[in-house]
Amino acid sequence: MAQSSDVREVLQYIPQFRGKVFLVLIEAGLLPEPAVAETLLDLAVLEDLGVKLVLGVLGGDLKDLFDWTLECEIMAARVSRPISDPDAARETLDILARGQSAVVDASATGPLDVPVVDFALAIGVAKIITLLENEILIDGAPAHAIRAAEAALLEERGNPAGIPLLRSAASACRRGVPRVHVLNGRRQGVLVDELFSNEGVGTMVHADSYRMIRPLREEDIPELLGMIGRSVRRTKLVERTYEDIQSHIGDFYVMAIDDNVVACVALHEHSAESCAEVACLYVKQAHEGRGYGRQLVGHAEMIAGRRGIPRVFALTNRAAPFFASLGYLQATVDALPQRRRAQFEASGRDSLVFSKNLTTLT
Repeated sequence: MAQSSDVREVLQYIPQFRGKVFLVLIEAGLLPEPAVAETLLDLAVLEDLGVKLVLGVLGGDLKDLFDWTLECEIMAARVSRPISDPDAARETLDILARGQSAVVDASATGPLDVPVVDFALAIGVAKIITLLENEILIDGAPAHAIRAAEAALLEERGNPAGIPLLRSAASACRRGVPRVHVLNGRRQGVLVDELFSNEGVGTMVHADSYRMIRPLREEDIPELLGMIGRSVRRTKLVERTYEDIQSHIGDFYVMAIDDNVVACVALHEHSAESCAEVACLYVKQAHEGRGYGRQLVGHAEMIAGRRGIPRVFALTNRAAPFFASLGYLQATVDALPQRRRAQFEASGRDSLVFSKNLTTLT
């Protein structure tokens, strides 16, 4: 049975995908039939969700695969010209405008060759998704998000079969394709696992800021309250309300993946006493162990440094080893600003105080 958190993770993508053009390239002749069949069924679901689909057939019998799309109830029409023909893009756009998905012959090209990218740009794709016999591995595993500008730095850590794909994907992004997903087409269910989870299961090369730390927006507050609610219940943290966060919204920063909030931190400044509190650090359970907490604390410290704040502190009853690993030293309550100390003593919490001098780092 699917967990409610899994359902929420899927649902958050539906508005983002609706109306977007996805070019899905599949090495049909080289992949196991069950994997191809499941991919087509998943494509039918994407079509129902409002995604505009273009299926590029890299190998196998084009007619058989087209007939199979119809059996899977994909409302498909065949493009009469191969993907390398300049007129193929116009014909594809006509098919999409009719509310149908398009099936195009890409058998004369490699999965990310120049004609394929030309075609993708001409039809205005949001993603190129490749389901291939080969995949991109970095240090033996798929690297979920690679910036196109950083791809060359990872080549020496990649698998031989994946390096040409990595280069081609990065080139496509530099030319204007927002995202290229390179997936192991032999794996059943890989398409859904890649598209409907923040971290994915394949390798995505992207041109924009897929993962970023940004200020909290008001529309993020319900998500933030949901994230920290469980921590409040488990660790007796101070409960926060919508109004509490809204009134101090400038103090909060979030880690967003594909613009979905997965972690947060706050920096509460005590300017009269030349210090600031690193607070409300939380990472969603599904995203723990990826270094996001460390990045968020580092971001808060950077903001404090830019403001000329010489010292930051944190209160924690569970993350003492974490803050110690970041150079924080255990301190007494005397290290807290007067107002914060009064709040802490009134709360009855058993938290430890950690403090870090930022001036010693410059």
